[in-house]
Amino acid sequence: VQLQASGGGLVQSGGSLRLSCAASGRIFSINDMGWYRQAPGKQRELVATITSGGITNYADSVKGRFTISRDNAENTVYLQMSSLKPEDTAVYYCKAQVLVSMIWSVYWGPGTLVTVSS
Repeated sequence: VQLQASGGGLVQSGGSLRLSCAASGRIFSINDMGWYRQAPGKQRELVATITSGGITNYADSVKGRFTISRDNAENTVYLQMSSLKPEDTAVYYCKAQVLVSMIWSVYWGPGTLVTVSS
């Protein structure tokens, strides 16, 4: 199983970006999917998660600005980021709980850099 994220880049404060993360491989099912981020010198933190049924959870710091969604048919999770702030600058990682050969495992994508300039 591989997770491939895209959509990162450089944006000005107040701008928007949309991240995508597609899972591929011998996938039977995907449960929770999510986005995490790690800023320089800081620990990785949760940004948002979404269950297979569409229940979402957000970090307080992004509520009202970020929206997580998924396309179950395409095994893809999205993160729409609006009103971006310099403190949102980080490497963003996608994560998925995947059923392969009747075993649930957690997979991480390689990360995509988001830089917000002031």
